[in-house]
Amino acid sequence: MSDKETKKQEILDAAKFRHATKQFDPNQTIPEDDFKFILEVGRLSPSSFGFEPWRFVVVQNPELRQKIKDTAWGAYGKLPDASHFVIFLARTRKDTQYDSEYLQDHFKNVKQLPDDFLEKYLSRIEEFQKEDFELLEGKRPLYDWAGKQTYIALSNMMTAAAEIGIDSCPIEGFNMEKMNNLLEEEGLLEDGSFGISVMCAFGYRAQEQPEKSRRSLDDVVKWV
Repeated sequence: MSDKETKKQEILDAAKFRHATKQFDPNQTIPEDDFKFILEVGRLSPSSFGFEPWRFVVVQNPELRQKIKDTAWGAYGKLPDASHFVIFLARTRKDTQYDSEYLQDHFKNVKQLPDDFLEKYLSRIEEFQKEDFELLEGKRPLYDWAGKQTYIALSNMMTAAAEIGIDSCPIEGFNMEKMNNLLEEEGLLEDGSFGISVMCAFGYRAQEQPEKSRRSLDDVVKWV
């Protein structure tokens, strides 16, 4: 088997291994270098226009974990047994609108775009936000759009974890207002720059998972 075929099989095996793990083994902890690898995969994930409109909050503090468990019904069975627990924050309109201070700094100092190109690039983003996707009506559209980007990082991190034998479970089971209030009280939202998008527990399954079931490839793929 060629190196490419071997790698393809490894990726497929990881996809079959990955399950939304409902119960984690509290006696197993992910090695520090393995979790740094997972976080680095998330950091390197793509985002629309290269905004990187996310923050990954790794919650290891037992007291905060208990507060999250009591607030987010979807996390109740995962905490405190998950080895690592990540809250994916999305940047709000304050930081993602075309003329925000965050984007000016991000593209000038992180992406290091030249000034003449930066002006044109932000103009294109303005057109995209105003006309192409109509994201400027109210506070939620840009926030939800940024949340979509966090799911790219989430997916990559779960896949990377599965490839090295680590389990995960994405979590949307929470009231957004209550969770944002909790995170604001904990000083994690930076005066409205962030809001919660999704959460994910990582660790090792406490029991074997059933064989994965999916619709057939012919059913989910259409060639035209």
